[in-house]
Amino acid sequence: MRTDSSPGTLPAREHLPAAPAGTPVLDVVIPVYNEEKDLQPCVRRLHEHLDRTFPYAFRITIADNASTDTTPQVARQLAAQIPEVTTFRLEQKGRGRALRAVWSASDAPVLAYMDVDLSTDLNALLPLVAPLISGHSDLAIGSRLARSSRVVRGTKREFISRAYNLILRGSLQARFSDAQCGFKAIRRDVAQVLLPLVEDTGWFFDTEMLVLAERAGLRIHEVPVDWVDDPDSTVHIVKTATDDLKGVWRVGRALATGSLPLDRLARPFGDDPRDRDIEDVPKGLARQLVGFCVVGVLSTLFYLLLYSGFRVFTGSQIANALALLVSAVANTAANRRLTFGVRGRGGAVRHQAQGLVVFGIGLALTSGSLAALNAATSEPAHSTELAVLIAANLAATVLRFLLFRAWVFPDRREDDSARAASSPYDTTYDTTPFRAGEVADSWRDATVQLLPVRPHDTDARDLR
Repeated sequence: MRTDSSPGTLPAREHLPAAPAGTPVLDVVIPVYNEEKDLQPCVRRLHEHLDRTFPYAFRITIADNASTDTTPQVARQLAAQIPEVTTFRLEQKGRGRALRAVWSASDAPVLAYMDVDLSTDLNALLPLVAPLISGHSDLAIGSRLARSSRVVRGTKREFISRAYNLILRGSLQARFSDAQCGFKAIRRDVAQVLLPLVEDTGWFFDTEMLVLAERAGLRIHEVPVDWVDDPDSTVHIVKTATDDLKGVWRVGRALATGSLPLDRLARPFGDDPRDRDIEDVPKGLARQLVGFCVVGVLSTLFYLLLYSGFRVFTGSQIANALALLVSAVANTAANRRLTFGVRGRGGAVRHQAQGLVVFGIGLALTSGSLAALNAATSEPAHSTELAVLIAANLAATVLRFLLFRAWVFPDRREDDSARAASSPYDTTYDTTPFRAGEVADSWRDATVQLLPVRPHDTDARDLR
Protein backbone atom coordinates (compact mmCIF):
# COMPACT_ATOMS: atom_id res chain seq x y z
CA MET A 1 0.00 0.00 0.00
CA ARG A 2 1.39 3.38 -0.97
CA THR A 3 2.05 5.62 1.99
CA ASP A 4 3.68 8.55 0.24
CA SER A 5 2.12 11.82 1.24
CA SER A 6 -0.13 13.86 -1.00
CA PRO A 7 1.12 17.06 -2.61
CA GLY A 8 -0.90 19.09 -0.11
CA THR A 9 -4.33 19.76 1.27
CA LEU A 10 -7.17 20.46 -1.12
CA PRO A 11 -8.56 23.96 -1.59
CA ALA A 12 -12.24 24.76 -1.12
CA ARG A 13 -14.47 23.56 -3.93
CA GLU A 14 -15.58 26.26 -6.33
CA HIS A 15 -17.58 26.42 -9.53
CA LEU A 16 -15.15 25.97 -12.41
CA PRO A 17 -14.59 29.27 -14.23
CA ALA A 18 -15.24 29.62 -17.92
CA ALA A 19 -12.33 28.05 -19.76
CA PRO A 20 -10.29 30.04 -22.30
CA ALA A 21 -10.68 29.28 -25.97
CA GLY A 22 -9.69 25.75 -26.85
CA THR A 23 -9.09 24.56 -23.28
CA PRO A 24 -11.23 21.48 -22.62
CA VAL A 25 -13.31 21.44 -19.45
CA LEU A 26 -13.85 17.68 -19.72
CA ASP A 27 -11.42 14.95 -20.71
CA VAL A 28 -13.11 11.59 -21.27
CA VAL A 29 -10.69 8.66 -21.24
CA ILE A 30 -11.50 5.38 -22.99
CA PRO A 31 -9.12 2.61 -21.86
CA VAL A 32 -8.81 -0.09 -24.51
CA TYR A 33 -7.01 -3.37 -25.05
CA ASN A 34 -7.47 -5.12 -28.42
CA GLU A 35 -10.70 -3.28 -29.20
CA GLU A 36 -10.22 -2.80 -32.96
CA LYS A 37 -13.85 -3.72 -33.60
CA ASP A 38 -15.60 -1.48 -31.06
CA LEU A 39 -13.25 1.49 -30.80
CA GLN A 40 -14.29 3.48 -33.87
CA PRO A 41 -18.09 3.28 -33.38
CA CYS A 42 -17.63 4.05 -29.68
CA VAL A 43 -15.53 7.16 -30.21
CA ARG A 44 -17.70 8.50 -33.02
CA ARG A 45 -20.88 7.95 -31.04
CA LEU A 46 -19.40 9.60 -27.95
CA HIS A 47 -18.06 12.52 -29.95
CA GLU A 48 -21.40 13.07 -31.66
CA HIS A 49 -23.18 13.02 -28.29
CA LEU A 50 -20.77 15.48 -26.65
CA ASP A 51 -20.75 17.76 -29.68
CA ARG A 52 -24.55 17.89 -29.61
CA THR A 53 -25.28 18.07 -25.86
CA PHE A 54 -22.22 19.14 -23.87
CA PRO A 55 -22.05 22.93 -23.35
CA TYR A 56 -18.26 23.11 -22.78
CA ALA A 57 -15.13 22.28 -24.74
CA PHE A 58 -14.12 18.65 -24.37
CA ARG A 59 -11.48 16.11 -25.29
CA ILE A 60 -11.72 12.35 -25.87
CA THR A 61 -8.55 10.45 -25.00
CA ILE A 62 -7.98 6.87 -26.15
CA ALA A 63 -5.69 5.06 -23.69
CA ASP A 64 -4.29 2.07 -25.52
CA ASN A 65 -3.18 -0.58 -23.00
CA ALA A 66 -0.49 -2.37 -25.04
CA SER A 67 -2.90 -3.68 -27.68
CA THR A 68 -1.52 -6.29 -30.06
CA ASP A 69 -4.13 -5.97 -32.82
CA THR A 70 -4.90 -2.96 -35.03
CA THR A 71 -6.31 -0.87 -32.16
CA PRO A 72 -3.35 1.61 -32.25
CA GLN A 73 -3.89 2.23 -35.97
CA VAL A 74 -7.63 2.79 -35.46
CA ALA A 75 -6.88 5.20 -32.63
CA ARG A 76 -4.43 7.19 -34.76
CA GLN A 77 -6.94 7.41 -37.60
CA LEU A 78 -9.60 8.76 -35.24
CA ALA A 79 -7.16 11.32 -33.78
CA ALA A 80 -6.29 12.45 -37.30
CA GLN A 81 -9.91 12.79 -38.36
CA ILE A 82 -11.49 14.32 -35.22
CA PRO A 83 -9.87 17.42 -33.65
CA GLU A 84 -11.16 16.60 -30.14
CA VAL A 85 -9.64 13.10 -30.11
CA THR A 86 -6.13 12.26 -28.93
CA THR A 87 -4.48 8.95 -28.10
CA PHE A 88 -1.87 7.63 -25.68
CA ARG A 89 0.02 4.39 -26.00
CA LEU A 90 0.91 2.52 -22.81
CA GLU A 91 3.26 -0.43 -23.07
CA GLN A 92 1.69 -2.27 -20.13
CA LYS A 93 -1.81 -3.53 -19.50
CA GLY A 94 -4.03 -2.38 -16.66
CA ARG A 95 -7.06 -0.11 -16.63
CA GLY A 96 -5.94 1.56 -13.41
CA ARG A 97 -2.48 2.19 -14.83
CA ALA A 98 -4.01 3.81 -17.91
CA LEU A 99 -6.33 6.06 -15.93
CA ARG A 100 -3.61 7.19 -13.54
CA ALA A 101 -1.23 8.01 -16.39
CA VAL A 102 -3.71 9.86 -18.60
CA TRP A 103 -5.50 11.68 -15.78
CA SER A 104 -2.13 12.80 -14.42
CA ALA A 105 -1.17 14.26 -17.80
CA SER A 106 -4.46 15.97 -18.58
CA ASP A 107 -4.98 19.71 -18.25
CA ALA A 108 -8.77 19.46 -18.11
CA PRO A 109 -10.32 20.38 -14.72
CA VAL A 110 -12.81 17.48 -14.94
CA LEU A 111 -11.62 13.98 -15.80
CA ALA A 112 -13.88 11.06 -16.68
CA TYR A 113 -13.70 7.60 -18.15
CA MET A 114 -16.06 5.09 -19.67
CA ASP A 115 -15.79 1.59 -21.08
CA VAL A 116 -15.42 1.17 -24.81
CA ASP A 117 -18.57 -0.96 -25.09
CA LEU A 118 -20.72 2.06 -24.09
CA SER A 119 -22.95 -0.16 -21.97
CA THR A 120 -23.98 2.95 -20.03
CA ASP A 121 -26.46 5.29 -21.71
CA LEU A 122 -24.64 8.51 -22.62
CA ASN A 123 -27.51 10.68 -21.40
CA ALA A 124 -26.08 10.19 -17.91
CA LEU A 125 -22.76 11.84 -18.84
CA LEU A 126 -23.79 15.45 -18.26
CA PRO A 127 -25.49 14.64 -14.90
CA LEU A 128 -22.29 12.78 -13.99
CA VAL A 129 -19.92 15.72 -14.48
CA ALA A 130 -22.25 18.62 -13.64
CA PRO A 131 -21.74 18.33 -9.82
CA LEU A 132 -17.97 18.44 -10.38
CA ILE A 133 -18.16 21.51 -12.60
CA SER A 134 -20.44 23.32 -10.13
CA GLY A 135 -18.15 22.53 -7.20
CA HIS A 136 -20.74 20.44 -5.38
CA SER A 137 -18.82 17.14 -5.41
CA ASP A 138 -15.31 15.74 -5.70
CA LEU A 139 -16.02 12.47 -7.53
CA ALA A 140 -19.03 11.12 -9.40
CA ILE A 141 -19.94 7.56 -10.30
CA GLY A 142 -22.62 5.88 -12.33
CA SER A 143 -24.60 3.34 -10.31
CA ARG A 144 -26.32 0.31 -11.74
CA LEU A 145 -27.66 -0.59 -8.30
CA ALA A 146 -29.58 2.61 -7.59
CA ARG A 147 -33.34 2.21 -7.29
CA SER A 148 -34.10 4.22 -10.41
CA SER A 149 -31.41 2.58 -12.56
CA ARG A 150 -32.56 0.42 -15.44
CA VAL A 151 -30.24 -2.50 -16.04
CA VAL A 152 -30.29 -5.39 -18.49
CA ARG A 153 -27.82 -8.17 -17.66
CA GLY A 154 -27.60 -11.87 -16.89
CA THR A 155 -28.27 -13.47 -13.53
CA LYS A 156 -24.61 -14.39 -12.99
CA ARG A 157 -23.33 -10.84 -13.43
CA GLU A 158 -26.16 -9.46 -11.31
CA PHE A 159 -25.30 -11.85 -8.48
CA ILE A 160 -21.57 -11.11 -8.67
CA SER A 161 -22.13 -7.35 -8.68
CA ARG A 162 -24.44 -7.38 -5.67
CA ALA A 163 -22.28 -9.86 -3.76
CA TYR A 164 -19.22 -7.68 -4.34
CA ASN A 165 -21.15 -4.66 -3.12
CA LEU A 166 -22.10 -6.52 0.08
CA ILE A 167 -18.46 -7.51 0.62
CA LEU A 168 -17.37 -3.88 0.34
CA ARG A 169 -20.05 -2.74 2.76
CA GLY A 170 -19.25 -5.45 5.27
CA SER A 171 -15.46 -5.31 5.13
CA LEU A 172 -14.58 -1.71 4.22
CA GLN A 173 -17.80 0.01 5.40
CA ALA A 174 -18.28 1.43 1.90
CA ARG A 175 -21.42 3.51 1.47
CA PHE A 176 -21.32 3.99 -2.31
CA SER A 177 -23.51 1.55 -4.17
CA ASP A 178 -21.55 0.50 -7.27
CA ALA A 179 -17.76 0.38 -7.38
CA GLN A 180 -17.19 -1.27 -10.76
CA CYS A 181 -19.48 0.54 -13.16
CA GLY A 182 -17.23 1.82 -15.96
CA PHE A 183 -18.61 5.34 -15.78
CA LYS A 184 -16.83 7.70 -13.39
CA ALA A 185 -15.50 11.26 -13.11
CA ILE A 186 -13.21 13.18 -10.78
CA ARG A 187 -12.04 16.77 -10.40
CA ARG A 188 -8.45 17.23 -11.49
CA ASP A 189 -7.38 18.91 -8.24
CA VAL A 190 -8.71 15.92 -6.31
CA ALA A 191 -7.03 13.44 -8.66
CA GLN A 192 -3.66 15.14 -8.13
CA VAL A 193 -3.85 14.42 -4.40
CA LEU A 194 -5.73 11.12 -4.39
CA LEU A 195 -4.07 9.11 -7.15
CA PRO A 196 -0.62 8.83 -5.50
CA LEU A 197 -2.29 6.87 -2.69
CA VAL A 198 -3.98 4.36 -5.01
CA GLU A 199 -1.79 1.32 -5.57
CA ASP A 200 -3.80 -0.98 -7.83
CA THR A 201 -3.22 -0.79 -11.58
CA GLY A 202 -6.04 -3.10 -12.70
CA TRP A 203 -9.76 -3.46 -12.19
CA PHE A 204 -9.63 -2.83 -8.42
CA PHE A 205 -8.36 0.70 -9.11
CA ASP A 206 -11.93 2.08 -9.06
CA THR A 207 -12.81 0.49 -5.73
CA GLU A 208 -9.58 1.54 -4.03
CA MET A 209 -9.94 5.12 -5.24
CA LEU A 210 -13.54 5.35 -4.00
CA VAL A 211 -12.82 3.77 -0.61
CA LEU A 212 -9.91 6.12 0.08
CA ALA A 213 -11.91 9.13 -1.10
CA GLU A 214 -14.85 8.19 1.09
CA ARG A 215 -12.68 7.55 4.15
CA ALA A 216 -11.01 10.93 3.62
CA GLY A 217 -14.38 12.67 3.69
CA LEU A 218 -14.53 13.61 0.01
CA ARG A 219 -17.98 13.93 -1.52
CA ILE A 220 -19.03 11.22 -4.00
CA HIS A 221 -22.04 11.90 -6.21
CA GLU A 222 -23.97 8.92 -7.57
CA VAL A 223 -25.95 9.00 -10.81
CA PRO A 224 -28.52 6.28 -11.66
CA VAL A 225 -27.74 4.90 -15.10
CA ASP A 226 -29.38 2.86 -17.81
CA TRP A 227 -27.03 -0.03 -18.49
CA VAL A 228 -27.11 -2.93 -20.95
CA ASP A 229 -24.66 -5.80 -20.50
CA ASP A 230 -22.18 -6.43 -23.29
CA PRO A 231 -22.36 -10.16 -24.11
CA ASP A 232 -18.97 -9.97 -25.86
CA SER A 233 -17.13 -8.52 -22.84
CA THR A 234 -13.56 -9.81 -22.52
CA VAL A 235 -13.42 -9.37 -18.74
CA HIS A 236 -12.33 -12.56 -16.95
CA ILE A 237 -14.83 -12.69 -14.10
CA VAL A 238 -13.07 -15.26 -11.89
CA LYS A 239 -9.62 -13.63 -12.13
CA THR A 240 -11.08 -10.16 -11.64
CA ALA A 241 -13.06 -11.30 -8.59
CA THR A 242 -9.96 -12.92 -7.08
CA ASP A 243 -7.86 -9.80 -7.63
CA ASP A 244 -10.62 -7.65 -6.16
CA LEU A 245 -10.78 -9.76 -3.00
CA LYS A 246 -7.01 -9.46 -2.61
CA GLY A 247 -7.37 -5.72 -3.01
CA VAL A 248 -10.11 -5.58 -0.38
CA TRP A 249 -7.82 -7.38 2.07
CA ARG A 250 -4.87 -5.08 1.30
CA VAL A 251 -6.85 -1.86 1.64
CA GLY A 252 -8.67 -3.09 4.74
CA ARG A 253 -5.38 -3.94 6.42
CA ALA A 254 -3.90 -0.53 5.53
CA LEU A 255 -6.94 1.28 6.90
CA ALA A 256 -6.91 -0.82 10.09
CA THR A 257 -3.23 -0.10 10.78
CA GLY A 258 -3.54 3.58 9.91
CA SER A 259 -0.69 3.42 7.39
CA LEU A 260 -2.47 5.68 4.90
CA PRO A 261 -2.17 9.46 5.47
CA LEU A 262 -5.84 10.11 4.75
CA ASP A 263 -5.79 13.18 6.97
CA ARG A 264 -3.62 14.79 4.27
CA LEU A 265 -6.53 14.29 1.86
CA ALA A 266 -9.09 16.11 3.96
CA ARG A 267 -10.38 19.15 2.14
CA PRO A 268 -10.58 22.32 4.26
CA PHE A 269 -13.83 23.20 2.56
CA GLY A 270 -14.97 26.02 4.79
CA ASP A 271 -18.39 25.69 3.15
CA ASP A 272 -19.34 22.70 5.29
CA PRO A 273 -21.66 23.72 8.16
CA ARG A 274 -19.74 21.34 10.40
CA ASP A 275 -16.61 23.43 9.83
CA ARG A 276 -18.15 26.68 11.00
CA ASP A 277 -17.25 28.22 14.31
CA ILE A 278 -20.27 28.40 16.60
CA GLU A 279 -19.89 30.47 19.71
CA ASP A 280 -19.59 28.52 22.99
CA VAL A 281 -19.73 25.15 21.18
CA PRO A 282 -16.38 23.31 21.01
CA LYS A 283 -15.65 21.85 17.60
CA GLY A 284 -16.59 18.18 17.28
CA LEU A 285 -18.03 17.98 20.81
CA ALA A 286 -21.31 16.32 19.81
CA ARG A 287 -19.60 13.72 17.65
CA GLN A 288 -17.00 13.05 20.33
CA LEU A 289 -19.67 12.59 22.98
CA VAL A 290 -21.53 10.08 20.84
CA GLY A 291 -18.35 8.19 20.01
CA PHE A 292 -17.19 8.22 23.62
CA CYS A 293 -20.55 6.92 24.84
CA VAL A 294 -20.58 4.08 22.32
CA VAL A 295 -17.00 3.11 23.18
CA GLY A 296 -17.79 3.49 26.87
CA VAL A 297 -20.78 1.14 26.73
CA LEU A 298 -18.79 -1.48 24.87
CA SER A 299 -15.81 -1.04 27.20
CA THR A 300 -18.03 -1.41 30.27
CA LEU A 301 -19.53 -4.63 28.93
CA PHE A 302 -16.04 -5.87 28.11
CA TYR A 303 -14.84 -4.89 31.60
CA LEU A 304 -17.72 -6.66 33.33
CA LEU A 305 -17.14 -9.78 31.26
CA LEU A 306 -13.44 -9.76 32.17
CA TYR A 307 -14.18 -9.09 35.83
CA SER A 308 -16.60 -11.99 36.01
CA GLY A 309 -14.02 -14.25 34.41
CA PHE A 310 -11.12 -13.16 36.62
CA ARG A 311 -13.33 -13.29 39.72
CA VAL A 312 -13.58 -17.07 39.35
CA PHE A 313 -9.84 -17.44 39.94
CA THR A 314 -8.96 -14.55 42.27
CA GLY A 315 -10.28 -12.00 44.72
CA SER A 316 -12.40 -9.00 43.84
CA GLN A 317 -9.61 -6.40 44.05
CA ILE A 318 -7.19 -8.30 41.79
CA ALA A 319 -10.01 -9.20 39.37
CA ASN A 320 -11.07 -5.56 39.25
CA ALA A 321 -7.51 -4.35 38.61
CA LEU A 322 -6.82 -6.86 35.84
CA ALA A 323 -10.18 -6.29 34.13
CA LEU A 324 -9.81 -2.53 34.33
CA LEU A 325 -6.24 -2.65 32.99
CA VAL A 326 -7.13 -4.73 29.92
CA SER A 327 -10.30 -2.77 29.18
CA ALA A 328 -8.46 0.54 29.69
CA VAL A 329 -5.91 -0.29 27.00
CA ALA A 330 -8.71 -1.28 24.60
CA ASN A 331 -10.74 1.79 25.59
CA THR A 332 -7.84 4.19 24.94
CA ALA A 333 -7.13 2.62 21.54
CA ALA A 334 -10.81 2.76 20.53
CA ASN A 335 -11.28 6.36 21.69
CA ARG A 336 -8.05 7.37 20.00
CA ARG A 337 -9.27 6.16 16.61
CA LEU A 338 -13.05 6.43 16.75
CA THR A 339 -13.82 9.30 19.13
CA PHE A 340 -10.95 11.72 18.57
CA GLY A 341 -10.01 10.67 15.03
CA VAL A 342 -6.29 10.13 15.64
CA ARG A 343 -4.86 7.98 12.82
CA GLY A 344 -1.49 6.37 12.39
CA ARG A 345 0.96 5.11 14.97
CA GLY A 346 2.49 8.44 15.89
CA GLY A 347 2.05 9.20 19.59
CA ALA A 348 0.31 5.89 20.26
CA VAL A 349 2.67 4.93 23.10
CA ARG A 350 2.33 8.34 24.74
CA HIS A 351 -1.46 8.17 24.45
CA GLN A 352 -1.51 4.74 26.06
CA ALA A 353 0.73 5.98 28.88
CA GLN A 354 -1.58 8.91 29.52
CA GLY A 355 -4.52 6.55 29.26
CA LEU A 356 -3.00 4.42 32.02
CA VAL A 357 -2.87 7.49 34.25
CA VAL A 358 -6.56 7.97 33.60
CA PHE A 359 -6.95 4.25 34.29
CA GLY A 360 -5.28 4.80 37.67
CA ILE A 361 -7.92 7.35 38.56
CA GLY A 362 -10.64 4.92 37.55
CA LEU A 363 -8.95 2.17 39.52
CA ALA A 364 -8.87 4.39 42.59
CA LEU A 365 -12.58 5.13 42.29
CA THR A 366 -13.67 1.54 41.69
CA SER A 367 -11.26 0.04 44.21
CA GLY A 368 -12.32 2.58 46.79
CA SER A 369 -15.96 1.71 46.13
CA LEU A 370 -15.23 -2.01 46.58
CA ALA A 371 -13.29 -1.30 49.77
CA ALA A 372 -16.18 0.70 51.14
CA LEU A 373 -18.61 -2.09 50.22
CA ASN A 374 -16.45 -4.76 51.87
CA ALA A 375 -16.14 -2.59 54.97
CA ALA A 376 -19.92 -2.29 55.14
CA THR A 377 -20.68 -5.95 54.33
CA SER A 378 -18.34 -8.85 55.00
CA GLU A 379 -19.64 -11.03 52.13
CA PRO A 380 -21.48 -8.88 49.58
CA ALA A 381 -23.44 -10.59 46.81
CA HIS A 382 -21.94 -10.66 43.34
CA SER A 383 -24.84 -8.62 41.99
CA THR A 384 -24.20 -5.97 44.64
CA GLU A 385 -20.54 -5.81 43.66
CA LEU A 386 -21.50 -5.31 40.01
CA ALA A 387 -23.99 -2.56 40.91
CA VAL A 388 -21.37 -0.69 42.93
CA LEU A 389 -18.81 -1.07 40.17
CA ILE A 390 -21.27 0.25 37.56
CA ALA A 391 -21.97 3.33 39.66
CA ALA A 392 -18.26 3.92 40.24
CA ASN A 393 -17.53 3.45 36.53
CA LEU A 394 -20.17 6.01 35.58
CA ALA A 395 -18.46 8.59 37.77
CA ALA A 396 -15.07 7.61 36.38
CA THR A 397 -16.41 7.81 32.82
CA VAL A 398 -17.32 11.49 33.11
CA LEU A 399 -13.87 12.29 34.46
CA ARG A 400 -12.24 10.08 31.81
CA PHE A 401 -13.91 11.98 28.96
CA LEU A 402 -12.83 15.33 30.36
CA LEU A 403 -9.25 14.14 30.77
CA PHE A 404 -9.19 12.53 27.31
CA ARG A 405 -10.48 15.69 25.66
CA ALA A 406 -8.35 18.18 27.57
CA TRP A 407 -5.13 16.23 28.17
CA VAL A 408 -4.71 12.96 26.23
CA PHE A 409 -6.26 14.00 22.88
CA PRO A 410 -6.43 17.82 22.92
CA ASP A 411 -7.53 19.68 19.81
CA ARG A 412 -4.22 20.61 18.20
CA ARG A 413 -5.57 22.00 14.97
CA GLU A 414 -4.37 25.51 15.76
CA ASP A 415 -0.89 24.19 16.54
CA ASP A 416 -0.94 22.14 13.36
CA SER A 417 -1.86 25.24 11.37
CA ALA A 418 1.08 27.10 12.88
CA ARG A 419 3.41 24.25 11.92
CA ALA A 420 2.00 23.95 8.42
CA ALA A 421 4.58 26.22 6.84
CA SER A 422 7.44 24.09 8.08
CA SER A 423 5.81 20.72 7.32
CA PRO A 424 7.04 18.93 4.19
CA TYR A 425 3.60 17.39 3.78
CA ASP A 426 1.53 20.56 3.98
CA THR A 427 3.07 22.37 1.06
CA THR A 428 0.61 23.44 -1.59
CA TYR A 429 0.72 21.46 -4.77
CA ASP A 430 1.55 22.86 -8.14
CA THR A 431 -1.58 23.84 -9.98
CA THR A 432 0.17 24.71 -13.24
CA PRO A 433 -1.83 22.96 -15.95
CA PHE A 434 -0.11 20.24 -17.94
CA ARG A 435 -0.23 20.33 -21.69
CA ALA A 436 -1.78 17.29 -23.29
CA GLY A 437 0.78 14.53 -23.47
CA GLU A 438 2.99 15.89 -20.69
CA VAL A 439 3.38 14.22 -17.32
CA ALA A 440 4.78 15.87 -14.23
CA ASP A 441 7.96 14.16 -13.06
CA SER A 442 6.45 13.43 -9.66
CA TRP A 443 3.64 11.52 -11.33
CA ARG A 444 5.63 9.61 -13.91
CA ASP A 445 5.59 5.83 -13.56
CA ALA A 446 8.91 4.47 -14.81
CA THR A 447 7.14 1.37 -16.07
CA VAL A 448 4.73 3.30 -18.27
CA GLN A 449 5.65 4.91 -21.56
CA LEU A 450 3.24 7.56 -22.77
CA LEU A 451 3.31 8.22 -26.47
CA PRO A 452 0.98 11.07 -27.42
CA VAL A 453 -0.03 10.65 -31.03
CA ARG A 454 -1.90 13.85 -31.74
CA PRO A 455 -2.63 16.11 -28.80
CA HIS A 456 -4.93 19.05 -29.54
CA ASP A 457 -4.48 22.05 -27.29
CA THR A 458 -6.83 24.35 -29.15
CA ASP A 459 -10.24 23.99 -30.68
CA ALA A 460 -10.17 25.04 -34.31
CA ARG A 461 -13.94 25.37 -34.43
CA ASP A 462 -16.17 28.10 -32.99
CA LEU A 463 -16.18 28.52 -29.25
CA ARG A 464 -18.76 26.51 -27.38
